[in-house]
Amino acid sequence: MRPTVATRDRCAACTTALLGRVSFQFQTNGDPVAKCWRCALRHPPMLRRSAGVAVVVGTVLTAINQGDVLLAGQWTGALSWKIPLTYVVPFLVATWGALLNGRMPDRPEG
Repeated sequence: MRPTVATRDRCAACTTALLGRVSFQFQTNGDPVAKCWRCALRHPPMLRRSAGVAVVVGTVLTAINQGDVLLAGQWTGALSWKIPLTYVVPFLVATWGALLNGRMPDRPEG
């Protein structure tokens, strides 16, 4: 059985020992859960929220930065990397912010 309530000892997802390691705390259904960095990067609610931010911000930025080119129908090769990058950057920023916000203070082993 995997632990569900945040303990500072084990990851709630993979049960890896967290003492002396970087760990993150997430609020889920009212109960905080602690996760190792690998499991934190795959935390579904965080990824969904980051994807939502990326869709909204990426769309607005694409419209602002590339709207005239797209409306004119002048698709250039550069747009094939600029537009995806416009969505990836807000996703990474939202994910990084969530991880920084949820990082638990380091606690040395022993």
